Amino acid sequence: MEFKGTPLDTKDFEKVFKVEWKSKLEYEWDCGIALTKFFEGLKQGKILARKCYSCNRVLIPPRMFCEICFRPTDEWILLKDEGEILTFSVSYVNWDASRREEPEIPAVIRLDGASENIGILHKIGEAGDSLEEILKNIDIGVRVKAVWKKEHEREGAITDILYFKPIKRRK
Repeated sequence: MEFKGTPLDTKDFEKVFKVEWKSKLEYEWDCGIALTKFFEGLKQGKILARKCYSCNRVLIPPRMFCEICFRPTDEWILLKDEGEILTFSVSYVNWDASRREEPEIPAVIRLDGASENIGILHKIGEAGDSLEEILKNIDIGVRVKAVWKKEHEREGAITDILYFKPIKRRK
């Protein structure tokens, strides 16, 4: 059985009833204690994590409750803005599924001082313009450092870190 569609042209869309309006949407969102302090730290150029004394894990993004020990976390820890790539991808596709000319490199980065296999998701920059260059410069385990916005441009968001750049190139 074949189902043939009916092609539409611009005139067909003029016949469709439509309503246009601009919505006024206001909302507030509470980050909670841990993320509020984390974002305040980012505005100051600091990366803050929480430590659980029971399992000794350092959690980033910070959490006020340890999901392993089922108890409150204990201490704020200042992490370095350097770390290593745990995993990454080279993407030529935007979030809306359109093609990108320049590749974007999302990565999970374990910051120095954070527990093993705990990382933050961010972007890698300054790794090259072509796929070949990128794969020559980065890999799992490559050391990276945060590139921050200028201090007066920071707003208390994860985007205060522009990206992480490789500081030790692959050989």
